[in-house]
Amino acid sequence: MKAFFISHKIIKDELRPMTLRILFTTMLLILTGTFIGCGDNNSEKTTAIEIGTDTTEPEELTIMVHSAFDISDSVIKEFEEKNNSKVIVYKAGSSGEGLNRAILEKGNPSADLLYGIDNTYLGRALDEDLFIKYKSDNLMKVDEQFILDKSHHVMPINYGYVNINYDKQYLLDNDLKIPKSLEELTNPEWKNMLVVENPSTSSPGLAFLLTTIAYFGESGSYTYLNFWKDLKNNGVLVKDSWSDAYYTDFSKNGGSRPLVISYATSPAAEVFFSETPIEEPPTANILIDRATFLQIEGIGILKGSENIILAKKFVDFAMDTTFQEDLPSKMFVYPVNKSAKTPDFFKFAEVPTIPALLSSDEIGRKREQWIDSWTTTVLR
Repeated sequence: MKAFFISHKIIKDELRPMTLRILFTTMLLILTGTFIGCGDNNSEKTTAIEIGTDTTEPEELTIMVHSAFDISDSVIKEFEEKNNSKVIVYKAGSSGEGLNRAILEKGNPSADLLYGIDNTYLGRALDEDLFIKYKSDNLMKVDEQFILDKSHHVMPINYGYVNINYDKQYLLDNDLKIPKSLEELTNPEWKNMLVVENPSTSSPGLAFLLTTIAYFGESGSYTYLNFWKDLKNNGVLVKDSWSDAYYTDFSKNGGSRPLVISYATSPAAEVFFSETPIEEPPTANILIDRATFLQIEGIGILKGSENIILAKKFVDFAMDTTFQEDLPSKMFVYPVNKSAKTPDFFKFAEVPTIPALLSSDEIGRKREQWIDSWTTTVLR
């Protein structure tokens, strides 16, 4: 205190009034801070908030997703709180519609990240050069078979299998044995029994078309188009969406078709959503070797994003256990992080032994050609 009065005397004797007022105010603030510092911790924290050290506005991060995207609010909130951010989730429709929007906005995107790019659309996305390159450290927690993009523009988040589901009770009541090959679906006993989705409008529909291409091939005495001609002659029903096929025409839900193109996790979902507890699902998977499609979904940071650092943090977060362990009960997909645990009901989500083999590069080159050929064969 003595030092202050000495300094104050010098100031008063030697400096102009304006300068004196400025320096006097500065010293008074220093003294005030000293007295505050002698108080308890709560007073110190309150003062810090009042002077604005922790009141920065949250940074907004926009993620474009497909219409099936679902994650718990608590998970998003955890990321927001850790990173002083506000996550905006924009649903752009199907995976294909989201990709089309990202292409139209290339270089000046309305979102920072695109979630839901899978191996059926990866080739097109990479050809369009939509994403910056980013290899998350969490990629080391992912098995090699689920690494979607070896160039590291898209990081894997989840995977699932598209295959044929069947209504157990229907097959039992009609003394039908589970098909052991795709060829059997063209036999008379399966006439008017199968409902599929249109590959030009439905993700599982496209996945099943790709499965048949990998299974039968494009050349030889019996190709995938020969198979589809035979399915058409055997009364296959085509619907525009999975929900129409599964909830309208599948016999388990009141329809007349005991076979439907769906997911390996669908039986587990039946247990999860059952209004009354059940020990076994009413549906099951037909897991024919090379007749299921492995679908891997990923996330990429869009070029032109102004929030690159925060976007990278979200990619890391989406690949870590909190986000990964929320996926099975929200979107009914498998987490790619091998440390992530799945809920008990996922024991009914069987994993196919030998899925179809078809590279994302080949899919990218030929997808539209294959869809056009299928449309001509089946719908015209």
